[in-house]
Amino acid sequence: MPTNVIMPQLGESVMEGTLSKWLKQEGERVNEFEPLMEVNTDKVDTEIPAPASGILLKWLVTEGTTVKAGTVLAIIGQASDGASLDTSTPAPVAAPTPPPAPSAKRDLGFISPVVAKMADEHKLDLQLIPGTGQGGRITKRDVLDYLEKMTVGVAPAPVALPAPVPAPTPAPTPTPIAQSPTRSVQSSILSSSATEDSFIPVVGMRKSIAEHMVKSEHTAPHVTTVMEADLSRVLTHLDAHKEQFARDGVTLTLTAYFVSATVAALKAVPIVNSQWADDKIILKREVNMGMAVALDEGLIVPVIKNADGKSLLGLAREINDLAKRARAKALKPDEVSGGTFTITNHGVSGSLVATPIINQPQTGILGVGIMQKRVVVINDAIAIRPMAYISLTFDHRILDGAVADKFLMTVKKALESWA
Repeated sequence: MPTNVIMPQLGESVMEGTLSKWLKQEGERVNEFEPLMEVNTDKVDTEIPAPASGILLKWLVTEGTTVKAGTVLAIIGQASDGASLDTSTPAPVAAPTPPPAPSAKRDLGFISPVVAKMADEHKLDLQLIPGTGQGGRITKRDVLDYLEKMTVGVAPAPVALPAPVPAPTPAPTPTPIAQSPTRSVQSSILSSSATEDSFIPVVGMRKSIAEHMVKSEHTAPHVTTVMEADLSRVLTHLDAHKEQFARDGVTLTLTAYFVSATVAALKAVPIVNSQWADDKIILKREVNMGMAVALDEGLIVPVIKNADGKSLLGLAREINDLAKRARAKALKPDEVSGGTFTITNHGVSGSLVATPIINQPQTGILGVGIMQKRVVVINDAIAIRPMAYISLTFDHRILDGAVADKFLMTVKKALESWA
């Protein structure tokens, strides 16, 4: 019987995705859990495994199309199933079938790459593992529980097969977001003749960034305040501890100090760690720090979850890990969602001051300029200090200037008084 390939929900708040690339062609043989396609969600590409073994009979969604979770993307079956497919509809309509025999296999639905890898490593039959996720989906916790029962010699309870239901009415064919093939800037320019204007297709990450930035500007009244911070004490601490951190496998950078100082300011001025919700302001309990990472094709913002519960070493370790995997395009969708505040270090490219756009639905974003030695006056004496401009762009619906300045001054004092 043919198996539908479903667009998975790759995160708690991820309700749709863009099919960026098919890894198998129509008519090609696929094995269960083998990578079948790449899906892009909020600028993160994720390989999705095949839900069953067989022949990829038909694509129902083309590359570059954005669809909601639960949409049928393709059909996997046997060669004999191909003749019975109705190619004019986006999903097969099957007549109700009698209850399966006791030996019949249940439909496992979407199997995440983590679960598939664990099953392969431990040689597990997923048919024997009860699923506690949405719609009976097998989660990582389910596999760990099953392995624990095997270790102590407890036989797992048999998994009940669900009663068959008629196939749902096919959803309308999704409207493609973009049909142009994704090409690099260089290849796009080189493809044009010397007498023609070149063009760059706006798809994938660049399209997501454009939509997000326009939405933010149209949603919140942006205001920016700027201060200057003396980083002398931070640099002294960094020089004294970088070798110790390196022995723990961590590279200590200025970013960890900026994150730590910002966390302290968010705890001192909690209204900044909030969101606007029309008739109320939502104060976020968790402090989840987004940090902008520049890639060749755009900007991505991985999130340090519960940053207020981490030491400088813990922050530095997570910053190293997230930045490395962001550049390797190995982040998971949940790792770029749920942020409550964002930091962007525009100084890495030589910028002194910037007015970043707020990462909606957050209240503010901290910008960090390049650190330079500058002449300053300290106690009526001229001195040379490593200085950097720090800016806070904030939503004026939530914060007024005095509160925004209090927050930024807290960041400044945390940096300048580092123990």
